[in-house]
Amino acid sequence: MPSSEPRPQAVTRIGRRWDERREAVLVRLLEAQNTHDVDTAVDCFEHPRYELLGNARVYDGPDEVRSWFATMYHIFPDLTMEIAALHHADDAVVAELWMSGTHLGSGPGDVEATGRGFRCRTAVIFTFAEDRLTGARVYYDTGTIARQLA
Repeated sequence: MPSSEPRPQAVTRIGRRWDERREAVLVRLLEAQNTHDVDTAVDCFEHPRYELLGNARVYDGPDEVRSWFATMYHIFPDLTMEIAALHHADDAVVAELWMSGTHLGSGPGDVEATGRGFRCRTAVIFTFAEDRLTGARVYYDTGTIARQLA
């Protein structure tokens, strides 16, 4: 027997109105990263900040983020990020990405370049204030990468 009570109305997520703008920011950011356009990548942020949970490092501010990009592009000159899926929340976008690159460089205290490539599924929580990107918290498995580069 059907209920005579009214059905609950669907609730629209608070941040939904920002979804398209946020996606555009992320596409611009990832395109800049994939072409190693550091200036454009940094400019996508209101305040650039990357937290890398895979190796417990934080790069906060334009200078630190630029330095980190320079190091990564030296070690993995073909480093790319490919969007697998995007999931929207009120104040964030969770991105499932494929990260890949070839280990062709090394820095002080690093292992010698192996010349081998890697491909690793990665999750990034991109935080936003409305449509302004405020940070990226990057989750990846260092063991997966290390096994492929060994």
